[in-house]
Amino acid sequence: MTYREGRFWQPDVTVATVVVRDGRLLMVEERANGRLVFNQPAGHLEPDESLQDAALRETREETGWDVRLTGFVGAYQWQAEGSADGGNGRHYLRFAFAAEPVSHDPARPLDDGIVQALWLTPAELQAQRERHRSPLVWQAVQDFLAGRRYPLSMLQHLA
Repeated sequence: MTYREGRFWQPDVTVATVVVRDGRLLMVEERANGRLVFNQPAGHLEPDESLQDAALRETREETGWDVRLTGFVGAYQWQAEGSADGGNGRHYLRFAFAAEPVSHDPARPLDDGIVQALWLTPAELQAQRERHRSPLVWQAVQDFLAGRRYPLSMLQHLA
């Protein structure tokens, strides 16, 4: 049965921040699906939360950094590979933001699964492409490096 035939379907809505300091990207090394992978500070949108607030919260929780959002990089759709039992992979809708670091709390505990927050050059990140959590990681960085920035006002949260 398809969605048009009445099956319920809903993508996972996630946010990510592309944070740059001195030419380096703020990344997280995390455990996911039995692998050690690289990702931007990223996570799921929570109920009654704006996309911008989710991006700020996830960055703080995963890295200990408070950041200031400076622009909207893009929205991305991606479906993960199916499971070993033949099920369809999860479908993600990610909203990526550009941000600059403001302050860091090194004593703040990082989210479960996060091994470390680290700063990588784009070349260092690209060299680890097989360890990216998903293709969304490099696509957002590539768009950021290409200068894609849209006003934050493009995204409206109606409370």
